[in-house]
Amino acid sequence: MIAVARSRRNVWRKISMAALAAGISLMAAGAAQAGSCPANQMGIDLTKPGPMEPKGVTDTVLASTDLSKEMVALGDHQFRLRRLEVQPGGIVPWHAHADRPAMIYVVSGTVVEHASNCAVPIVHKAGDVAPETHVTSHWWENTSKKKAVLISVDILHDANDMNM
Repeated sequence: MIAVARSRRNVWRKISMAALAAGISLMAAGAAQAGSCPANQMGIDLTKPGPMEPKGVTDTVLASTDLSKEMVALGDHQFRLRRLEVQPGGIVPWHAHADRPAMIYVVSGTVVEHASNCAVPIVHKAGDVAPETHVTSHWWENTSKKKAVLISVDILHDANDMNM
């Protein structure tokens, strides 16, 4: 009797773990699709440069690491963690990531990205992650009525780079 009860508990535990794994997989698949350019809208130089000045945005460096002193030994490079707050109507101006790869995590709010490699605006909502690679040139705007909070992790090469 005890062996049967243990066996049933193990079966339910396995079923629960499988359901949890399936749920996580479905959420991850949804997150990967969220806030990205539709495949049929991708190309080169589809969006021309937008605003060149920031508006209603604060950019705060929360932490940085000098990568010349790490095992990767990237001289003159910083690994940075930043918080950007984009007010309603705010703009993160046009910039490129040729020498500054980054990842943006949308903590709260909604922002619209205008990327050079996408024919349509890309809407990013809380929970989305936007990769920014060497092929990324873009600008962002907050068209909502609420503040958007973003966390940016990037590798900065040019300490005088004032782009957000």
